[in-house]
Amino acid sequence: MSRVRIRPTREETRQRLFDAAGRVFETQGIAAASIEAIAEAADFTRGAFYSNFASKDELIIAMLADHAERSARRNLELLARHRDPVDFVEALRAVEPDQDDPLDRSELLHMEVILYVARARENMPELARGLRDRRATIAEIIAQTSAQGTAADPAWASILLALEDGFRLHRLIDPATTPEDSFLQTVEVLQRLIGLRSQ
Repeated sequence: MSRVRIRPTREETRQRLFDAAGRVFETQGIAAASIEAIAEAADFTRGAFYSNFASKDELIIAMLADHAERSARRNLELLARHRDPVDFVEALRAVEPDQDDPLDRSELLHMEVILYVARARENMPELARGLRDRRATIAEIIAQTSAQGTAADPAWASILLALEDGFRLHRLIDPATTPEDSFLQTVEVLQRLIGLRSQ
């Protein structure tokens, strides 16, 4: 009796390519990594790669989009259960890195991918769209966890996003004096300053 071969779905194929690309990028560097190496690491042929992505750059942009979508979905799911701003920050602190998301597993890879994409001006619209989506998610969280007008100011989304990215870079440069929860510690300080929590 012959066995029926079950092919991975398109989504499963893309996920395997994301994971393989993350591993190859971390060991070889993004610029040096070839499509052949990524396909081999995913246990696919070059044809399987090209049936999903036209180029390495397209794969990388898709990885960024996938990361942004996963992050937004996770945060909004937390928001649905934790509307109090203090509770929401505590819930964020308990979140583990998403092992299915190479950019969430590695802060260095996350930064490298953004810088790699940013070097090509034609990629700027994609990066800008992702940045706006991240701001929109943060703005929604702020609006739903606070009834105070100052906290709902759209500028807070940009401030918090800049802080998060800044602390990510600081951890890469000086992890000894930059705790993993530096960003969340700073959010708690801001909560006290704007009166969202007691001393």
